[in-house]
Amino acid sequence: MGLTLIEKILLKNSLSKRLDDFIYAKVDFCFGNDITAPLAVKQFERAGFKSVFDSRKIGFICDHFLPARDFKAANNVKVLKEFARKFKLKHFYDIDKCGVEHVFLPEIGLIKPVDLIIGADSHTCTYGALGAASFGVGSTDLAAVMKEGKCWLRVPETIKFVYEGKLPQWIGGKDLILHTIGKIGVDGALYKVMEFSGSVIKKLSMDDRFTMCNMAAEAGGKTAIIEPDEKTLSYLKAAGVNKRNIKLLTSDEDATYSKIININIENLKPQIACPHLPSNVKSVDKLKKIKVDQVVIGSCTNGRLSDLAVAAKLLKGEKVKKGLRAIVIPATPKIYAQAYQKGYLNIFQEAGYIISPPTCGPCLGGHCGILDKGEVALATTNRNFTGRMGSPQSFVYLCGPAVAAASSITGRISHPEEVT
Repeated sequence: MGLTLIEKILLKNSLSKRLDDFIYAKVDFCFGNDITAPLAVKQFERAGFKSVFDSRKIGFICDHFLPARDFKAANNVKVLKEFARKFKLKHFYDIDKCGVEHVFLPEIGLIKPVDLIIGADSHTCTYGALGAASFGVGSTDLAAVMKEGKCWLRVPETIKFVYEGKLPQWIGGKDLILHTIGKIGVDGALYKVMEFSGSVIKKLSMDDRFTMCNMAAEAGGKTAIIEPDEKTLSYLKAAGVNKRNIKLLTSDEDATYSKIININIENLKPQIACPHLPSNVKSVDKLKKIKVDQVVIGSCTNGRLSDLAVAAKLLKGEKVKKGLRAIVIPATPKIYAQAYQKGYLNIFQEAGYIISPPTCGPCLGGHCGILDKGEVALATTNRNFTGRMGSPQSFVYLCGPAVAAASSITGRISHPEEVT
């Protein structure tokens, strides 16, 4: 009987060299951010641990509440900085060096295909776009991994999603994953691996693949994965990964899946997740009367250069609707610099956008764009639960960068064709 890609990676890392229901596995890299890692440090110290398993394989990425929104946020970074100094951690990144963790870590070449990645953040599943097995865990689990370099895992089943058809204009990875979550629900892949495949996935850019894998968490998935290919290799080369350190695996043709779901996207229109669930998905054409108070373009889902490029193309020569707040957040300093060099930031600024430094910001209700009671936001972020971006009585709609840009011009949820 054949194995899925995720099973092959877990088998490679399993200490028993077999796949039981539960395995104890070696971890290739682990990390936390300025919210989750301080809790892990606290548990690490409470347990009395005196050493880490490998100072080169632990990362602290400060991205959620930075630039520090208050003294507690500042203290969290200080705690991580002191721990990193004490144990000589190679990968401590403050706001001047990193940006949003799930964009930054692949960007600098720390994630490779066939790696087993453990991160104290639910969107660790993003790295499946590179063919890695990446799992989000709690802070206590991260503390144990920092000490031992190993982790207990229940081996998940895999659902295979096969996307076919010609990709329509203005449709990207965000639309594909929102459409998928709308079909299966927020628990449709509960503790399952979402394996994305088919002719559509093969044609997708790496940025769109990252976006799709990122939102597996919103379908209840344990993680997501895409078989690495030439596009993956090109991305890794640009990230400075030596090809000798890259191993490519694929799922066997006779691998066992819990389910295979075929999705034809030939006539798909831009998708919007309505309040207050990522599965409450409707076509943009059905929401044109919804007025918005704020538009946010950014996050680990859609803060990459190609996302900014799509938005800038629509915004060139246009103005943000009077009275609407528009915020753009390049995900990393590198993307910020590239967007500046290509003139995108100038376009955003002239249109009336506020340009934020790289940060998670309003995505989790942190800072840089919190909503008040009754306000409506349209965002390229990944969650729209009650109170996610501020007041429990606010409303968040999720979309791709093209719809976000178009809507910031009209002041209501709009199809990109309305402004082209």
